Amino acid sequence: MATFSYPMLFIFFFHVLLALSIVSNFSIAQEAVGPVARDGGNGRRELVPAMFVFGDSLIDNGNNNNIPSFAKANYYPYGIDFAGGPTGRFSNGYTIVDEIAVLLGLPLIPPYSQASGEDLLHGVNYASAAAGILDITGRNFVGRIPFNQQIRNFESTLDRITGNLGADHVAKAIARCIFFVGMGSNDYLNNYLMPNYNTRNVYNAEQFAELLVRQYSRQLASLYNVGARRFVIAGVGSMACIPSILAQNPSSHCSPEVDNLLIPFNNKVKSMVDNLNANLPGAKFIYIDNFGMIRDILIHPTSYGFSVIDRGCCGIGRNSGQITCLPFQTPCSDRNKYVFWDAFHPTAAVNVILAKKAFSGGTDVAYPMNIEQLAGLELQQN
Repeated sequence: MATFSYPMLFIFFFHVLLALSIVSNFSIAQEAVGPVARDGGNGRRELVPAMFVFGDSLIDNGNNNNIPSFAKANYYPYGIDFAGGPTGRFSNGYTIVDEIAVLLGLPLIPPYSQASGEDLLHGVNYASAAAGILDITGRNFVGRIPFNQQIRNFESTLDRITGNLGADHVAKAIARCIFFVGMGSNDYLNNYLMPNYNTRNVYNAEQFAELLVRQYSRQLASLYNVGARRFVIAGVGSMACIPSILAQNPSSHCSPEVDNLLIPFNNKVKSMVDNLNANLPGAKFIYIDNFGMIRDILIHPTSYGFSVIDRGCCGIGRNSGQITCLPFQTPCSDRNKYVFWDAFHPTAAVNVILAKKAFSGGTDVAYPMNIEQLAGLELQQN
């Protein structure tokens, strides 16, 4: 297997420190409904009472803003196409869970760091950039909120809601809610593939995938034990051709070795979904094949309306992937033509496509059913 180096990580730390100094006196705009925003205030019928979100930077919407972390996106041009501006989303606009919220008829889900009062009633987003299934993942970025802590934060939210509404009412409502979980990317990018981690010397690809999925299964079971019943488990997307990986090769070639690490993990997660469905009464887990959907977009970009697949819309260096998006950098103007927004993350246009396929697509992308079907499923109360 090829050896991967991350020289741009040091530079990334430097530019984030620069970002923090620049934005320290910059007032971050609050989320607002405007002509660019597409939120749940559109008259759509709510298909579920709420959605609770767990994950990493792909769906973080501000939980890292106020913690001592190098993994932040609360500065322009992040959020350039979002009505609330740079809220902490690692995107030019919507994340996948923003679009799913709209499709479910919900308002945009607030981050745990800001949610209070009635904001809690439509769900909370606990996702944190650099977070992983393993607590040690992402330590190069200092502050982050691992999945275990995200679960504890949900339990805290549950206590607050129960105190206001009563245990029986909350238990019935929680059973109707969607729990969206997208973990694992950082356990590879910011753990297994990092030279300052010993992980690759201890585990081969199969062993590491097994380690992750055993932990993942226990974590999801803990959510089940406090009342969660409708789970959307997002697989890790293809990363062989993201700008940061392309930038490491002088010829800007994709790295199949990276995806060969992810395939065992995704296969085991899909099997985990089957096992949890068989062994946790009254629950339904579905698997979203982000890996396959991203690969299809990269293989057939023009059929999706994209023309630029080999570089980020905002970034510095080879493939705009050696240094991620700098504060107040001018991004590409035709963002809807780009697959990648920065060195690691897709554009809002891609996020919306992924969300729509996950919501109403066939079993090739959402197994054994899609999110819309999960929302309408009658589950036996236990």
